[in-house]
Amino acid sequence: MLRYTLRRVLGAIPTLLILIALAFFMIRLAPGGPFDAERALLPEIEANLRATYHLDEPLPMQFARYLGGLVRGDFGPSFQYRDYTVTELIMTGFPVSLRIGLGAMVVALLFGVSVGSLAALRQNSRTDYTVMAMSMTGISIPNFVMAPILILIFAVYLGWLPAGGLGDGAIRNLILPVVSLALPQIAYIARLTRGSMIEVLRSPFIRTAKAQGLPQAKILLRHALKPALLPIVSYLGPATAAVITGSVVIEQIFGVPGLGRFFVQGALNRDYTLVMGVVVFYGVLIVFANLLVDLAYAWLDPKVKYA
Repeated sequence: MLRYTLRRVLGAIPTLLILIALAFFMIRLAPGGPFDAERALLPEIEANLRATYHLDEPLPMQFARYLGGLVRGDFGPSFQYRDYTVTELIMTGFPVSLRIGLGAMVVALLFGVSVGSLAALRQNSRTDYTVMAMSMTGISIPNFVMAPILILIFAVYLGWLPAGGLGDGAIRNLILPVVSLALPQIAYIARLTRGSMIEVLRSPFIRTAKAQGLPQAKILLRHALKPALLPIVSYLGPATAAVITGSVVIEQIFGVPGLGRFFVQGALNRDYTLVMGVVVFYGVLIVFANLLVDLAYAWLDPKVKYA
């Protein structure tokens, strides 16, 4: 297991290098610069600023300097948030994004697996058709459309929940952002669970368990659920990383001070170091999430061996 983990980590290094290089050079292809939003600066002042941040050096030298900083764990200073480093901004915004993203995935997993299993147990029934119709609807409607609808219903008309903002971090402030992120994931997980559960329920060992007279609930929970979760686990790794990192629009709609808002503001203001820091941080997060998924396979399927 340890050798497999080390091999995966070492194999991820070239992928991260390619990601860093693409992000580094692509953001510099965008028109404008990090100081264009300032008041018109004297040429000598702008030259001093560029020299301070090493923007007057050739791009290959800037890239080598940035890689050297990453090796030391230094993401560099932010060009726009002058009193903060990129590391400080990431550590400020990421806990909020993590809380919302993990909450959304927990809700999606609980509801998606439950309704997907119910649809599989009642295949080709009205329940099955209803669950699949609702799943397709959830997949078709993006969360940036669903979020304003939820605000309109539960915040404006009913007044049950706040329309936005993190407040003091109370759960009621997180309900609408979490639900908005979770709805499409519930639909995907429900469809995956239904298909996988139907296949497992037709397996010989399930027929044997039924022949022994075991209750249906025991067959489902003890024998069918773990192998049926294998496709779900494969999906959860990249999906969790995508939800945590892809909550940019939701954070903007609900005014939540997460890492996604920093990323958007950094991109608009050409804050190169902030954008690069978020990209690198998210890349490492996705690699780590996929590694956890691969390691979880050994627990769910005893036939999986890591040589």
